[in-house]
Amino acid sequence: MIEVSHLNEYLSTLKEVGGLSIPSKTILLKEGNVADKLYLIRKGCMRLFFYHEGKDITFQFFFEGDFVASFDSLYKRQPSLFFLESIEPTEVFVIKRDDFYALIETVPSLKKYYEEKLIERFHVYQQLFLSRIKNTPQQRYEELLREYPNIIQRVPQHYIASYLGVTSVSLSRIRNRR
Repeated sequence: MIEVSHLNEYLSTLKEVGGLSIPSKTILLKEGNVADKLYLIRKGCMRLFFYHEGKDITFQFFFEGDFVASFDSLYKRQPSLFFLESIEPTEVFVIKRDDFYALIETVPSLKKYYEEKLIERFHVYQQLFLSRIKNTPQQRYEELLREYPNIIQRVPQHYIASYLGVTSVSLSRIRNRR
């Protein structure tokens, strides 16, 4: 698989790809808008989230080396179900949808990296789905600590709580039980 450092070097030479520095808490895509760009995180952290009954629900976190978009919107050219937001100051490569799909057809290593990241993302979503069905909030938190310790270190607690499907108060209780 292509290394992230090599990918960064390669992408920085392409005219189709731009670099962008994003302050924390910047919305890059709003729910209802069609995603027309794909981001590759060079440095930083982002999240996809939505609102349900007035609550902010975090769907997924993304870190260095991850491709980020509302993928359903990007692929189908339909309105996004999610907001895309930076959690901390973030540096990304930005590439327009059509340029990206043309590029991966000409650069096999980039296509392979992208496909591997999509498969990895599918696995994460599958695990999240199963965890929400069969695990208690305490078990979900323990699993998060075990599988993704970087999330605990870098992401504000209220985002973690919404990702786990609990309130911030409940997360605090869970953490105090450890």
